[in-house]
Amino acid sequence: MIVTEWKDFGTDAQFYTQDGFEKEVGDKFEAACFNESNEVPNYIWTTKHVVVIKNNTRMINDVSFVKIPRHPIEKSC
Repeated sequence: MIVTEWKDFGTDAQFYTQDGFEKEVGDKFEAACFNESNEVPNYIWTTKHVVVIKNNTRMINDVSFVKIPRHPIEKSC
C-alpha cells in the first residue's frame, strides 16, 4: 500500500517521526510503501531519493536507510 501522508513507525532501537526522518536523510518526505503485514515501510520516496529500508539484525528489530537518487545526472563520456 502506498501512502502520501507520513505514518510514524518504530524499531527496537528508534522511533521515527516525519521530522526526525527528514533530518536524518536530509530530504523531504513524499510517499511511503508499506507491506500489509509490516508497520515499517519497505520504501520511502523523498524529493530527491528513493530510500530503501533494510533490516539490520536478527535478534532485535532495527533498520538502516539506503538512499538511491531519483534523478541521477548523466555524465557525458
